[in-house]
Amino acid sequence: MEEKSKSKEILEWVWCILIALVIVLIIKTFIGVPTVVKQSSMYPTLKQNERLWLNRWGATFNKMPNRGDIVTFEAPSTSKKGGIAFDMNHIDLSNPVAPYEYEPDNIFSKFTYNVLEINKVSYIKRVIGLPGEHVEIKDGGVYINGEKLEESYLQDTVVTEAQGGLYTDVVVPEGCVYLMGDNRPDSKDSRVFGCIPVKKIESKAVFRFWPLNNISGLKNK
Repeated sequence: MEEKSKSKEILEWVWCILIALVIVLIIKTFIGVPTVVKQSSMYPTLKQNERLWLNRWGATFNKMPNRGDIVTFEAPSTSKKGGIAFDMNHIDLSNPVAPYEYEPDNIFSKFTYNVLEINKVSYIKRVIGLPGEHVEIKDGGVYINGEKLEESYLQDTVVTEAQGGLYTDVVVPEGCVYLMGDNRPDSKDSRVFGCIPVKKIESKAVFRFWPLNNISGLKNK
């Protein structure tokens, strides 16, 4: 009887742990998750090693973000750790959408890639252009449908240039957004790899909770 009681107790603990893991994965995948800033492309809005809370609720339903939102997204296929592998074969100015060549082909690979995010690279940038809008990078600034975009989140000395990219005069396709980093001279973004499909957006950065002396919400203007 004692051995059966111990076995039952162990089984109950196993079930509790499994249920807890499932709940954590559900929250992480569909609701939100903390993260650490590892890139400098959003400086000075976001600094390296700051901790953010990412809201994944909108991404769960492929909700179109607003201009100015700071979002994380799956890095395009042209992206490699440490920089961009610029491939002229990917350039198509008539369809300026970033290429995504890898697609998990079974349940296990989809789980490890999309849920556990193993071997998955993500970037964080700001939404600049929305579907149907004409985005131009010229005269040191960003123009939307011919009107210069006021960007109060940028430092006064920042000049927006092409950064070697070819996607600097495009109409954003339906279901996509044009993304850029606030640190324009040190950001590889839609200027280089094209527009990002909304379905590849993973979350919206909404709150900075570390360091403690800089706790704040993240505004989109």
